[in-house]
Amino acid sequence: MPESLFRGLFDSDLTAVISVYDFILCLFVSLILGLAMTFTYMYRTRYTKSFVVTLALLPAVVCVVIMLVNGNVGTGVAVAGAFNLVRFRSVPGTAKEICTLFLAMGAGLIAGMGYLGFAVLFTVLFTVLMCAMFLLYNRLDLGAAKNAASYKTLTVTIPEDLDYSEIFDDIFQTYTSACEMVCVKTTNMGSMFRLTYHVTLKNVAKEKEMLDKIRCRNGNLEISVSRQETMAAEL
Repeated sequence: MPESLFRGLFDSDLTAVISVYDFILCLFVSLILGLAMTFTYMYRTRYTKSFVVTLALLPAVVCVVIMLVNGNVGTGVAVAGAFNLVRFRSVPGTAKEICTLFLAMGAGLIAGMGYLGFAVLFTVLFTVLMCAMFLLYNRLDLGAAKNAASYKTLTVTIPEDLDYSEIFDDIFQTYTSACEMVCVKTTNMGSMFRLTYHVTLKNVAKEKEMLDKIRCRNGNLEISVSRQETMAAEL
């Protein structure tokens, strides 16, 4: 019984025509596995509607592609690679999203080759592992920087007659442990410069004091401070 459970549906003849019953069975199992992964991912995780819909349907799509090429993984990958020709204006995914998509593709590939038992086992094992890792990372706060509040993105507007190369160096030496100018942009019809820095504060409590000194230096023009987006924060 256990051996028959993990035997492929198409092991007898890979070139045989897939029956309608086998096609529907593989597709149904793929949809169930996709839903299981989706609900697991949604547990205590920030997500978008488009991503969870994609995650739920991806195993079924991969399963159909593999079945249509009679279980030939090489041909299936080549067919799926054709979708790379289509480019969408979407925000790049995080490492966690990409990993989850690969797991969904793996489940769909196994189901498409007819190994439904292995597909279910694969999904159950990685679903349990994913839940355990998410809970562990959230509970122990692993992967998060201990001084994440110190990492800031500072944007300062200065008049065009000021030399922006070293104008705030003395202030940064006093209040920051690291500073990098990442962008210089003209604004207001070229009459002003907008400077963007990545800074690491020595003492978060003195952030306002640093901003006050910058305001005195730039003539009280616009200043903005925001948190640096890090990949660790996505977990």
